[in-house]
Amino acid sequence: MTHQTIFLDVPENFELAVQVTREELETQIRLMAALKMFELGKISSGKAAELAGMTRVEFIETCGRYNVSVFNYTAEELEQELQADFTNAQKAYAP
Repeated sequence: MTHQTIFLDVPENFELAVQVTREELETQIRLMAALKMFELGKISSGKAAELAGMTRVEFIETCGRYNVSVFNYTAEELEQELQADFTNAQKAYAP
């Protein structure tokens, strides 16, 4: 897989302000970008994991640590899904 480089200007010594090394700052920025784009539904969990430099399972676990839902449903969509599941369960177990 090929990659491209994007340059990001940050204030001088920014890593000191947030108390991380330069390498840790790069990792954190990539992770935060991946989490937010995934949360907004812009990219899949697989693409987000790729951007963050981790496996999909690791990314999903990280979502939990940062309170990012891995379920991108609106309240209405969730209600419809649950109602459909309930209806199907009733049909499956009806005498």
